[in-house]
Amino acid sequence: MEQCACVERELEKVLHRFVIYGHQSEERLDELLRSVCEIRAQLVAFGVQDADLSVLSQTMAQCCKNIKETVQMLASRHKDIHGSVSKVGKAIDRNFDAEISAVVAENVWDTPERQKYLSETVVEHLYRQGMLSVAEDLCQESGVVIDMSMKQPFLELNRILEALRMQDLGPALEWAVTNRQRLLDLNSSLEFKLHRLYFISLLSGGICKQMEALQYARHFQPFASQHQRDIQILMGSLVYLRHGIENSPYRSLLETNQWAEICNIFTRDACALLGLSVESPLSVSFASGCMALPVLMNIKQVIEQRQCSGVWTHKDELPIEIDLGKKCWYHSVFACPILRQQTSESNPPMKLICGHVISRDALNKLTNAGKLKCPYCPMEQNPSHAKQIYF
Repeated sequence: MEQCACVERELEKVLHRFVIYGHQSEERLDELLRSVCEIRAQLVAFGVQDADLSVLSQTMAQCCKNIKETVQMLASRHKDIHGSVSKVGKAIDRNFDAEISAVVAENVWDTPERQKYLSETVVEHLYRQGMLSVAEDLCQESGVVIDMSMKQPFLELNRILEALRMQDLGPALEWAVTNRQRLLDLNSSLEFKLHRLYFISLLSGGICKQMEALQYARHFQPFASQHQRDIQILMGSLVYLRHGIENSPYRSLLETNQWAEICNIFTRDACALLGLSVESPLSVSFASGCMALPVLMNIKQVIEQRQCSGVWTHKDELPIEIDLGKKCWYHSVFACPILRQQTSESNPPMKLICGHVISRDALNKLTNAGKLKCPYCPMEQNPSHAKQIYF
């Protein structure tokens, strides 16, 4: 982040100079324009024949001199701005390593199948962001065919989210009622929170919305057992409706951050029903890469300096563990305690009869004359009795 801040400071200097340059240019040009207009007005009023030619010559010479000085001044300051712009480029080169091919696996997108997967991932991300026209253009240019059944859920999701951002709860409530049982299976409180927010919007309408709010409170009946305390607070706020909720102990009900919260809850639960992750796989991969890339660049530099390039030979294996934070924990990873390598599809974890787990490669290396002795206990066993474990 320090590198970004350094570049940002240089960029702010350039923007500040651009603003000052623009203001000064306008002032000097306006001043010159007024001067030329005054000379022109004098010539029109008195005529060239009546005017003193010596005075006129001096005035014109002074005007031309001012114009020349102004042009030189603006050109000089414009040149200074170019120098500031070049400093931004130097700051980028100084703080960021432009060459990252050293830590990128070769031929990672060399097959049409992998290119197709990448294009589909980008298209899905664009659908999630509501950029439908851009996604369609990408499909046409890349030749990717997206089934309508995959596209339709994103269209509906974006339509409802757009309505929520406009503080229109109608589409979201309709969707929640339609999927009520599935939401209950997820133990979701989305439908109640939508009704709660609609009730609060009625409260903000003042005393004239009191009867409508009381009638709408009937929608809370199915949620009385699970959200009794929240319902009591909502009903208690009606007492202060005449004086305004914003002037009552219930003013927290009118906090504006509730709309952003309901958008997040709807996105989470809707994606859960669709079998999708809350965040786009592309955005998660990009964020993870941004965190891992500086570490990988440092490790690659250390490996080259110490001339131990053989440490990093496996394309699907990293030389060290990189902590991306708990937010990026999606599945369990098993590292073999014998070979100290992460297991993979070709080298899965194997459970021995004694209960200890090692990798298949370690199992094969420890097997001797058809027998295996567990490296953690003295139990001898048949290697064929080991069972593969699935995390």
